[in-house]
Amino acid sequence: MAEFTQRIFVMAVVRTHDREVSRELVQDVLMAVILALRKGQLQDADKLAAFVHGTARNLINNRLRNQSQQPPMEPLPDDLAQTGLAGQLDDRERVRVLHQALDRLEPEDRRILHMTLVEGRKPGQIAITLGLTSEVVRTRKLRAVRKVADLIRKRMSRT
Repeated sequence: MAEFTQRIFVMAVVRTHDREVSRELVQDVLMAVILALRKGQLQDADKLAAFVHGTARNLINNRLRNQSQQPPMEPLPDDLAQTGLAGQLDDRERVRVLHQALDRLEPEDRRILHMTLVEGRKPGQIAITLGLTSEVVRTRKLRAVRKVADLIRKRMSRT
């Protein structure tokens, strides 16, 4: 299998333009090939190279397809925690404004925030529970936090 590692890596880098993802793909391909060999899915040993190449092509295409279906990741701005609320409202008013902002979120986004902030769950755990990918969970959480912060800022600018 070592003789295929470099070829798979080069193929993956050319297709993904990401060396780290390519390293993961090499491992995924080698694991898939080993499992397939153990199951006896390769009929002709002379065709091992073609089998490895086809497996690599399929897994790389799957990765690219999955990435293209994911919403783009956006980093959180550094000033997100600075909503400008400190000292402006008493605690009850802050809670009321926060609840109003949370009520305007989609139910699944609200659930993602609850699982993250209240239950302390990681995106991978949330993804399994909701049947999503961890990338989608991270993106939805980011957008929900931004939306809540924006709604609070708008509410505060009116008072």
